[in-house]
Amino acid sequence: MELHADLSQRAVLDTNALNWNQTPMAGVERRLLDRKGGEVARATSIVRYSPGSHFERHLHGGGEEILVLEGTFSDEQGDYPAGTYLRNPAGSSHAPFSVVGCTILVKLHQMHPADQQQLVINTNKEAWLPGLVMGLDVLPLHAFGSEHLALVRWAAGTVFQTHSHPGGEEILVLAGVFNDEHGTYPAGSWLRNPPGSVHRPWSESGCTIWVKIGHLSETMAPQSPLMHESKR
Repeated sequence: MELHADLSQRAVLDTNALNWNQTPMAGVERRLLDRKGGEVARATSIVRYSPGSHFERHLHGGGEEILVLEGTFSDEQGDYPAGTYLRNPAGSSHAPFSVVGCTILVKLHQMHPADQQQLVINTNKEAWLPGLVMGLDVLPLHAFGSEHLALVRWAAGTVFQTHSHPGGEEILVLAGVFNDEHGTYPAGSWLRNPPGSVHRPWSESGCTIWVKIGHLSETMAPQSPLMHESKR
C-alpha cells in the first residue's frame, strides 16, 4: 500500500475527518496519514485503543515513535498519560495495551538505525524554553543528526520569519489554529512540507504543535521494513 508515500510531495490532512480502519487486533483502530508497505510498513498513523484492548508483542525493526494524544497508553514498562512522548529504537520490543482507552500518534520504521536512544518524556512535567521570536515557547524532545523534534507553543498573534526546510518538516496541530501563507490548520491538522520547501508561519489565535524537521532528506530516509516490524 502507498499513501502519501512520496516524501518529496507536500501533504495536508484533517485527521479528524479520516475514517477509522480496523487493525489486525480487535479494539485497535487507525487513521492512516502516510504509509509505504503492507501490514509491515513505513507508516505514520493516529491509532485508537478501546478500553481494555491490547496489541500483540512485537519487535520494532525500524523503530517506533509515539505521542499520547488522549487517555493512557501502557506497556509492560509503565503507564503513559496524554502528553507523553515515547521513542523505542530499532531492535526494541513491547506488548502495548490500554486499560482506559487512548489515542496516540505513531510513526513506524522512520528512525536512523544508529539512533538508539530510548525515551519516555512526560511533557506535562517539563520546562518550556523561550523560542526564537517573542510569543514562542519550545519544549525540545529529541535530536539526532539533522532531525530535531519539539513541541512549540504559539501565543496569539505570533509571527515567524520566512524560512526554508532543507530536510523537510512535519507538523501535527495539537491545539488552537496554526497558519501559513498556504492555509489555515485547526487542531488535528497534519502537514508534511518536503525538503526545500519555504513558508512563513503564524498563529492568529494561538496554538500548540508537534513539529519535526530534518528527517525527510535522503540521508535520513528509512530502511526497508524488517519481517517482524509492528503491524500497526
